[in-house]
Amino acid sequence: MSDARSPHTPPHPYHLVSPSPWPAMGALSAFILAFGAVQWWHGSSPLILAGGFLMVLTTMAVWWRDVIHEANVDRAHNDVVRHGLRVGMGLFITSEVMFFVAFFWAFFNSGFLVNPSIKQWPPAGIEPLETWGIPFLNTLILLSSGLAVNWAHHALRNGDRRDLKRGLALAVCLGIVFLSLQAYEYIHSPFGFHEGVYPSVFYMATGFHGFHVFVGVCFLSVNFFRALAGAFTPEQHVGFEAAAWYWHFVDVVWLFLFVWIYWWGA
Repeated sequence: MSDARSPHTPPHPYHLVSPSPWPAMGALSAFILAFGAVQWWHGSSPLILAGGFLMVLTTMAVWWRDVIHEANVDRAHNDVVRHGLRVGMGLFITSEVMFFVAFFWAFFNSGFLVNPSIKQWPPAGIEPLETWGIPFLNTLILLSSGLAVNWAHHALRNGDRRDLKRGLALAVCLGIVFLSLQAYEYIHSPFGFHEGVYPSVFYMATGFHGFHVFVGVCFLSVNFFRALAGAFTPEQHVGFEAAAWYWHFVDVVWLFLFVWIYWWGA
């Protein structure tokens, strides 16, 4: 029996990506961003940090462009590939969970007085932030943004494109408000990064969460503009699902930060 497949049809359902410079560029950008941040924390100019940040944004933009091209133009995202993308996103979020576990471990190691050099928590001279001020307001904002993402997802699955765009726009706006309030909180914080273990762990944990919120806002914004362009169907919207999963992960991490660092830790 002759094989009816085209000579250009691969003998498997998987998508083998073409060679891409973006993974290497992403790694270099992250290194420059981290190096610039360390230099800035030690009193140097923030130019290296800003350059690394711009490189990260550029890498995100061009890599997203290529993945969207694979899905919409190359039609490479069949059922098997979409399943792999979902599994990959799930494993990525799992790795991110362990990333934050390290910060909570450092916080609890000091907060439960496991470290013999620490006699009280918070340490003497540290004035914790008001739990029921901006932190609580940001909790309500972030949880509301999660509800907005769920609203958009429900609308998409029911073919309601108007509410899909409304929900995404609302989630993006709430994410921006969250970041703005966190920046205001940092500017007016009564303690600095160098003032001991409490400030160091506080800024590392909440700061990296803020960076994840920023990435999530970018992720949702990409989906918003794709929705405006007519992308996504009730049957095929892996890109939206990945953004929604990531945003809910950010929500859950913030709940742990609020309960343990802002409330219990104070």
